[in-house]
Amino acid sequence: MPLSIQKMTSRLSFRQLQVFKAVYELQSYSKAGELLGLTQPAVSSQIRQLEQGVDQPLFEYVGRRLFCTAAGERLYESINAIFIELSDLQTDLGALKGNIAGELKLVAVNTAQYMVPYLLRAFLDLHPLISVRIRVVNRATALQGLNENNDDLVIMGMVPTDKPLASLPFLDNELVPVVPQGHPLLEQSQISPQQFLSSGLLVREQGSGSRLALEQHCQQQRLRFPPSMEIGSNDALKHSVIAGLGVAVLPKLSILSELELGRLIIPQIDGFPLRRSFCVVHPQAKHPTPAMQAFLDYIQQNIKQFERMFLGD
Repeated sequence: MPLSIQKMTSRLSFRQLQVFKAVYELQSYSKAGELLGLTQPAVSSQIRQLEQGVDQPLFEYVGRRLFCTAAGERLYESINAIFIELSDLQTDLGALKGNIAGELKLVAVNTAQYMVPYLLRAFLDLHPLISVRIRVVNRATALQGLNENNDDLVIMGMVPTDKPLASLPFLDNELVPVVPQGHPLLEQSQISPQQFLSSGLLVREQGSGSRLALEQHCQQQRLRFPPSMEIGSNDALKHSVIAGLGVAVLPKLSILSELELGRLIIPQIDGFPLRRSFCVVHPQAKHPTPAMQAFLDYIQQNIKQFERMFLGD
């Protein structure tokens, strides 16, 4: 016989629902415990109590793999809806008090990751009730997320013009050629673009915005694009150049310390730097939440300050 609403609510707690949601999404008792700061036995205890409360098994092990039961799948749908409602309630209550609250899901492409913490500091001072989650991905993954409407806002360059996206440019992104200190190219009075590109070009993986910008530049200027090695992050790329593995074209913002220390040098080469803009992007049809709109307004109102912060001498 089904449990009455009164009996069910008297047996359940929000902590149990939170623990269940974490176990379901991570598919692991131990990982859920790490996320919530609980021991694995404590997680198991919360799930047992929840199973007793709904009078149904929620998880089962087949071999060593954890699976959710049909009852668990249905419970997750309800719990997810409850937490969405709670988030909306927090936002609405904050708005009634004149404060903006809620969650802001930001995605930053790799080239933008160096500036995002500096953007957020003043923003969170203005809006302390907004909770921010950040993911750092390459351009291809960011575009996939925009297509699937997975996140609130994406900070990226190279915004495609063939998609229905709203875009707010706010900062120049210079892509500069770099060589290590003492590189033979530096002994020449003039370096041609093709000489540089043929000196062991290190590049990001397919799907990277900085790689796409360089490929497009080479195509427009009828230059050969001869990568000698693919490397999966800007940090690894710049250290590979410092180690003498080759040359690269990197976002200037990502190498300011190395330039100051003289570990990397920007040679004078015709056609460089490549100039793009960082933008805050979201699908045109997406209705901004209060937290999204607050961030967009903050970016729009502080463009000059960002230019001084990141591009000033």
